[in-house]
Amino acid sequence: MRKFILKILADLRFAILLLLLIAAFSIIGTVIEQDQPLQNYVFNYPVESAIFGFIDFKFIFKFGLDHIYKTYWFIFLILIFGVSLLSCTYLQQLPSLRIARRCQFFRNKNQFKKLKITHELKNKLLSNFLFTLNEQNYSIFLQHKIIYAYKGLIGRIAPIIVHLSMICILVGSVYGSIGGFNAQELIPKTETFHIQNILSKGSLSRIPNESARVNDFWITYNKKTTINQFYSNISFLNKKGQELNTQTISVNHPAKYKGITFYQTDWSLIGLRIKDFSTKILQYPLISSSNKSSEKIWISWVPLNNELTEGLTLLVNNLQGYISIYDNFGNLRNNLELNDSLTFEKKITLVDIISSTGLQIKTDPGIPIIYLGFGFLMLSTLISYLTYSQIWLIQDQKNLSFGGNTNRAKFEFELEFKKLMKKNKIK
Repeated sequence: MRKFILKILADLRFAILLLLLIAAFSIIGTVIEQDQPLQNYVFNYPVESAIFGFIDFKFIFKFGLDHIYKTYWFIFLILIFGVSLLSCTYLQQLPSLRIARRCQFFRNKNQFKKLKITHELKNKLLSNFLFTLNEQNYSIFLQHKIIYAYKGLIGRIAPIIVHLSMICILVGSVYGSIGGFNAQELIPKTETFHIQNILSKGSLSRIPNESARVNDFWITYNKKTTINQFYSNISFLNKKGQELNTQTISVNHPAKYKGITFYQTDWSLIGLRIKDFSTKILQYPLISSSNKSSEKIWISWVPLNNELTEGLTLLVNNLQGYISIYDNFGNLRNNLELNDSLTFEKKITLVDIISSTGLQIKTDPGIPIIYLGFGFLMLSTLISYLTYSQIWLIQDQKNLSFGGNTNRAKFEFELEFKKLMKKNKIK
């Protein structure tokens, strides 16, 4: 019964079916946004306009399509596929390798008919070929008047390594989905933060109690004043608030600390520090007037009297160090740079533009295992180019039957075969 089940699992058609199912659900997980808040699914997949008449947010949540890669049934499919690969390796690949290592002597001349290359020679002895075969790195087995030789046996290991690589990739993917987490934080410059805003986490994941501080945030611009890149300088702290490590990150250049990866994802402006005529530094909030990242504009209002009947509208659309000032009638009065002053009914000085950086914080403990799997895959690709070649010789009185076979590179094998015959003065 056990062997029967293993044979079903090792069947190529069954493995292809599993692979197609995994690929199909992976495509669904790509089309449907994963690990998003409920409001996103209610808005994008309403009941009133369900896709194909049945795919709405209720259907998505019922079958876990909002977190496919963490569902028990998707992980079960991957585990079954891994067992299928192991079964195939155990029942097919390993026996095939053991057979390839055996001495496969030919006992009669009729067996040469199934070979790709054969020759019938006269007045030749087996001993003439031994030295030539040894020169060409063949492993030689001699029994009376029969020779069997092979080389490139390591090439037969390639399918086993391919299965091992796929299993590593699958195990790494599962381990990453159930053992990792993903968080999003928006931290003002100079502030210390902990990992709190968790977007998604696996059933076995642990949120580390690490703290860090955003020392600085800045943006570089192109000549056309469009954003080129934005950077955050982050210090990682111990429990006493002492700095242990400092790194600067930017888009596509994350920081890694204790297995945690910090990605630069977004930015925003949250306030202005302004000094009035009394030398007091006051902080005014900034409100974003657009959700589009390419059209970010922030607005604030500074009163000019105690009755709050008059004031100035301040507008900021970049981090180049200046703000635009408008009066009550919407007229542009001036641009104010950092540490510069302007006098209206009272004097104001722009001290600082307070920015915040958006960080995506995540761990994926399965990545090293996945990298190991791809390393095995590259190794198997190189090994698969090694040709496994076999040569048989049988001497019968003064006649010599000579033939060979190979699993790939047949043209090169024919050339090698001809060289072997030439060295032994065979035309």
